[in-house]
Amino acid sequence: MQSNELSAQQRREIAFWRDSLLEGPGSDSIENVVNKASDAGILLDLLHRYEKDFARAHDVLELGSGQGWASCIVKKKFPRARVWVSDISGYALTSLPKWERIFDTRIQGAQACRSYEIPVPDATFDLVFCFAAAHHFRAHRRTLEELRRVLRPDGVALYLYEPSCSALLHRPATARVTRKRPDVPEDVLIYSKIQRLATETGLRAEVVFYPSVAYRSPAALLYYSVLARLPVLQKALPCTANYRLTREPSVKFPA
Repeated sequence: MQSNELSAQQRREIAFWRDSLLEGPGSDSIENVVNKASDAGILLDLLHRYEKDFARAHDVLELGSGQGWASCIVKKKFPRARVWVSDISGYALTSLPKWERIFDTRIQGAQACRSYEIPVPDATFDLVFCFAAAHHFRAHRRTLEELRRVLRPDGVALYLYEPSCSALLHRPATARVTRKRPDVPEDVLIYSKIQRLATETGLRAEVVFYPSVAYRSPAALLYYSVLARLPVLQKALPCTANYRLTREPSVKFPA
């Protein structure tokens, strides 16, 4: 990392990957494999939806990759792409070889770094993606500035399967997801804020609400089934969403 100063939230996230009995270094828990298998079904659907972006990308980075399982699937589906992973926690990345063996593939490299301090030259990647990770970043303006720096002129960044809501509902929505998973700091993206910050940092943000009903609890299944049938509610109520971020070529942004 470029700075040794870590916030309390960042230290907590790093410690989670070090101390977790299910996901820590060396853990081969069946619970973790089953959980990732559920998420993998959602990721495969999203890779189909954004196939053009992934298929055209030569150099791909996953930001906030955790153990890197999602990148292994991307590499398996798009073998000609060169895929790198990054996460704030080096403890998480130590599990990458396990997922490479499971998916019989090889990732180009792994780097522990923050979302806004990616140690690569400008214009390195055609595609940067996150899977259910961007809501952990907190420093959204700095992250979006960094995305614009590391993307090539025609590059794309994808925030996939992100819990999202309006500014009005942010506090109760965040409280709800935190109760569900208290082990790590949780948050919910305010979609209008991400769109505004993207514009201010020289990016264009397209938000597509994604009320997937796959692998939901009974209560969540009912909730997202209603959202899927009534699109007008997707913008009004908390809903998972995908964000497609592209560079605005007419905007000059300082290095």
